[in-house]
Amino acid sequence: MKLTVVGCSGSYPGPDSPASCYLLEAEHDGRTWRVLLDLGNGALGQLHRYADPLTIDAVLVSHLHADHCLDLCGYYVMRKYHPTGPQPRIPVWGPAGTADRMARAYDLPVDPGMTEEFDFRAYDGVPVEVGPFRIEAREVVHPVTAYALRVSAGGRTLAYSGDTGPCPALDEVAKGAHLLLAEASFRTGDDNPPDLHMTGADCGRTAAQAGVDRLVLTHVPPWHDPADAEAEARGQWPGPVTLARAGSTYDV
Repeated sequence: MKLTVVGCSGSYPGPDSPASCYLLEAEHDGRTWRVLLDLGNGALGQLHRYADPLTIDAVLVSHLHADHCLDLCGYYVMRKYHPTGPQPRIPVWGPAGTADRMARAYDLPVDPGMTEEFDFRAYDGVPVEVGPFRIEAREVVHPVTAYALRVSAGGRTLAYSGDTGPCPALDEVAKGAHLLLAEASFRTGDDNPPDLHMTGADCGRTAAQAGVDRLVLTHVPPWHDPADAEAEARGQWPGPVTLARAGSTYDV
């Protein structure tokens, strides 16, 4: 399973990266399967660098804040009006209400909204399967309904925090993962509200408790120095720590 960081800027696109979007690829049945974890603002354009957006098999939305879902609007336009004709519907998993949220985002009537382009499906506690990928979603703590995602393929597992404060559900998603992709939006010592985001130290503690192989820090807002998040994580966990950067790839 290959991970490509399409966008990793926290809260809004930054000078060096779009907002959250991660491409996962794996071989299965003689072809490459591709899913996206989130499609935040600014990410669709950058996705062209790494894969033809028309070859994506599914989109998995962690929650409905703009920096994680808003480029579904552009993707809707691409799939509806592409010169080769309207594209087949693809599944988009997300919280309940994703279809209505995206219709409002593009000022469409709720019916049909984007449902002729996307097959919207809500996480319901049952694992999702897309080709070789098996995805388990667990609700985590955030001001809106939000999910951490555990993705497995070929005997390897990636855990993606989405946006969350530290919580037992994230610990369960991360347990034994080969790679933990964790958001580090906050800094220790700041006046951080609870149940919103994690610090680098929180990410390090989660990695240690879950026994992961590798930690990749992401979603650092442009107003913070990512090196601070990395230093905090290293202070809590002795394993490999990397800062996500747009265009970086990882073999999970």
